[in-house]
Amino acid sequence: MLSLDQAVQQLLAATPALAETERLSTFDALGRVLAEDVRSLLDVPPHDNSSMDGYALRVADVAAVGIEMPVTQRIAAGQVGGVLEAGSAARIFTGAPVPSGADAIVMQEQCEALPEGRVRIDAVPEPGAWIRRRGEDVREGSVVLPRGTRLTPQALGLAASVGAATLAVLRRPRVALFSTGDELVMPGEPLPPGAIYNSNRFTLRALLQAQGCEVIDLGIVPDRLDPTREALRRAATSSDLILTCGGVSVGEEDHLKPAVQAEGRLDLWQIAIKPGKPLAFGAVRRPEPAHGTVRRDAGGGEALFIGLPGNPVSSFVTFLLCVRPVLLALQGVAHAEPRAVDAVAGFDWPRPDRRREFLRARRGADGRLELFPNQSSGVLSSAVWAEGLVDNPPGQTIARGQTVRFIAFAELLSP
Repeated sequence: MLSLDQAVQQLLAATPALAETERLSTFDALGRVLAEDVRSLLDVPPHDNSSMDGYALRVADVAAVGIEMPVTQRIAAGQVGGVLEAGSAARIFTGAPVPSGADAIVMQEQCEALPEGRVRIDAVPEPGAWIRRRGEDVREGSVVLPRGTRLTPQALGLAASVGAATLAVLRRPRVALFSTGDELVMPGEPLPPGAIYNSNRFTLRALLQAQGCEVIDLGIVPDRLDPTREALRRAATSSDLILTCGGVSVGEEDHLKPAVQAEGRLDLWQIAIKPGKPLAFGAVRRPEPAHGTVRRDAGGGEALFIGLPGNPVSSFVTFLLCVRPVLLALQGVAHAEPRAVDAVAGFDWPRPDRRREFLRARRGADGRLELFPNQSSGVLSSAVWAEGLVDNPPGQTIARGQTVRFIAFAELLSP
């Protein structure tokens, strides 16, 4: 069996980065990935400004506490004052440009306004006090957001602060999703004997959308070879990745394996993790586009294919650990091992598996981790109850009070 790290490395080595870009308004680029560096068009801040409401003055004029001086100007944010004369002060507000000649700000709490436009200074300032210097945050021409950055709300704010009205971003990955199985029924339909509702379709579609993908949902494909091959051809025409779950074993009703082999190539992997052991990876040939049409995919002659296990928790966990890195690679985002934190186990795990285990857990009232009572790969409620996964090495028992590695779903679900 492959280790998880080996499987992810092979997946990433076979994943081409998207090249097609588009330019969006900075308003509309949340969650997208930058296709080029964002450089500042100006110094930020663009001028020396006050970080406090108070009085701008010359340090040389305040030799001791209690000095009184005239207030010769008032400067609000967005206004530009005149040159500050020696022996005078300027009433100034947060964000306002510091007038020429001033070299410190005294906050208003350390001053007392006096009659006839004067002020008493009740503190001796240090040179530069409460002044934000021009360019202390960003220098003109510097890279503030490198290519490959996922655009968060704060990143959009930074882009706007340096004058970027539009941003060049990579297009969204296009992922074709379909399910195979005559036993699958959609919620809202009658449930015949032996049938089950198609929960994986909802889970995987939502996971793909959360990762910023454009989902091409091909629905449920009948358990027959010809319709499965036709679905693969349709999926490959317009997608970068085809994602399925279940149907790649050797049973007589499992037609996905021979269908992928007929339409492309397929490797069946056994990954040493629990839940999630089986994974299918390969590619499907793209039909030649009709004359005069433009292909909407990553280019090249094939679409990637990943087949996940059918049990709902297995497909959920395997998506987080194996599919998410592929989606990041398509978008040019460097893969990083999910960050785990040390946590204290509030449970015993006396029967380890020879595979690396990912146990559904959450923090209890005492701050220690507690496990969902049923760790079966078919119990989807465990993934809703849990806050993340305990990453347990192969063959490792866990005793109450022991330190374990915990990966929060917030880390694994982030795009």
